[in-house]
Amino acid sequence: MGMQGDFYQLLKEQGYQLGASTMAGEGREFMTATTILAFKYRDGVLVAGDRRATAGNMVMYDRTDKVLEIDRHSVMAIAGVPATAYEMVRVLEHSFKYYRRTQLQELSFEGKLRAVSKLLKDNVPAALSGTGAVVPVFAGYDFEQEAAKIYFYDILGAEFEGVEYAVSGSGSPTIRGILHYLNTWGERPLSASTEEEAAIQALRLLTSAAEFDSATGGVNRESNLYPIIKLIAKDGVRVMPDDQLKRLFESKVVRHV
Repeated sequence: MGMQGDFYQLLKEQGYQLGASTMAGEGREFMTATTILAFKYRDGVLVAGDRRATAGNMVMYDRTDKVLEIDRHSVMAIAGVPATAYEMVRVLEHSFKYYRRTQLQELSFEGKLRAVSKLLKDNVPAALSGTGAVVPVFAGYDFEQEAAKIYFYDILGAEFEGVEYAVSGSGSPTIRGILHYLNTWGERPLSASTEEEAAIQALRLLTSAAEFDSATGGVNRESNLYPIIKLIAKDGVRVMPDDQLKRLFESKVVRHV
């Protein structure tokens, strides 16, 4: 399921067997979703994810939306079991909407972070049994500090701020190293990238992840299938359209001999 290495290894060393046979899960393969990333660019935060959902070594679906909008200024990208993640997003969406309507104001960014953390903590039994682990990346616009921010979590609900970027999923080891290299030794930091430059990097990163991780879906030009890329800024969440992704992929990602 592509859980983050250090925490996953710790659980194994302590004797936990994630995904071990249980009454609920014995003999079944649960669909999981992989490689998601987020990084800051000049105007806000870009969040992207591939489209593949797998069950063991089987590809179950190639049009999964792994970057889910919670409200006008926040998204949750999912790595793990889609059914659990989708339910979490529905709960968060309802909670944020209820708060907005009853308090006549938006829930604070800190409040949103706590809500995500609580849902993950409540989901620990399912995560440890191997039937519902989710390791998300949360991104949104903080109006109090007037900045777009990125946070990532472990399966127990501990939150960590991704100062420049965050990744999760089975393809994350590949692209984490690339992101570090680009941000440290590239021509300029990722946060200085234009919207188009950021989208090109996201396409290249997910293509690289798909090359080395079979659970990550790449671009399928014949089916006009491209990753999900969403942009978060002060004016809200915006989806980058497929025709723009196609143009950027053809001109800046595909190698022309």
